[in-house]
Amino acid sequence: MKHNKVGSVMTTDVVRATYGTPFKEVARLLAAHRISGLPVVDEDDKVIGVISETDLVARQAATPGPYEPRRRLAFSGLTRAARRQAAKAHARTAGRLMTEPPVTAHADDTIVEAARTMAQHQVERLPVLDESDRLVGIVTRRDLLQVFLRSDGDIRDEVIEDVLGRTLWLPPRSIDVSVVQGVVTLTGHMERKSETAIAVSMIARIDGVVGVVDKLTYRLDDTRLRTQEQALHGVADDWLRRM
Repeated sequence: MKHNKVGSVMTTDVVRATYGTPFKEVARLLAAHRISGLPVVDEDDKVIGVISETDLVARQAATPGPYEPRRRLAFSGLTRAARRQAAKAHARTAGRLMTEPPVTAHADDTIVEAARTMAQHQVERLPVLDESDRLVGIVTRRDLLQVFLRSDGDIRDEVIEDVLGRTLWLPPRSIDVSVVQGVVTLTGHMERKSETAIAVSMIARIDGVVGVVDKLTYRLDDTRLRTQEQALHGVADDWLRRM
C-alpha cells in the first residue's frame, strides 16, 4: 500500500535564520516571504529551533511604551515557561527568540505521521530533515491537506489493485468498489469475516480516503472460533496475527 511521504509535498526552498540573525531581519524575512514562521539552523544546517509570528508578537508586547517605566522582572520567582517568555521579551537575535527544541519531521515520514506530530505538538509547520538530520524542506498544514486532493478514480484504482488484488488476492471484480468524494463503498461477498475487517482497515489508511462504507458479506464467521481452534490460511494471515 502506498503512502505519500512528507518529501513529496514539502517546500524545498526554505527561508531560514541563524542563531545570530537580528530580530528585525527575522521580521523582514517573514513579511517579505509572507510566511508565519521559519527554522533556525546552525553552521551545519541542522535545525536548532523555530520562530513563529507569535514569538515576535510576544517580544513586541513586552516592549514598554515611550512614557511607560521599564519593568524589572524577578526571574527567580518565575516558572520555567515564564522565564522563557521573559527572555524572549528581551531577545535581539533569532537564537534568543526561537522556541526549542524544534519539532521536526523526516522526508521519508508519511503524511499521516506528520499530521499526528503537528496535532500532538499544536504546531502549524514542521522543518523537514534528511537522513543526516539536516534541513531539506518545510511542510505546513496546507501542504498535508494536498493528500485529500486525490481524485476518486486514483483512490479506486489503489483499492482494487493494491488492497483487493495484491494483498488479498481476490479475483478481479469480485468486490464492487465505488468512490465518491473520498468515501469508499465496498459491496460483495468474501470468504471470511476477518478478511472483510482487514480490507476495511487497509482501505481506511489509503491517502485521501475520507471514510469507508462496509457492505461486504462473508461465508464464514471465523472471529467466533476460539484462538486454539483457528486455522489461519491465505494471504491475510500476517494481518490477522497483528490485529
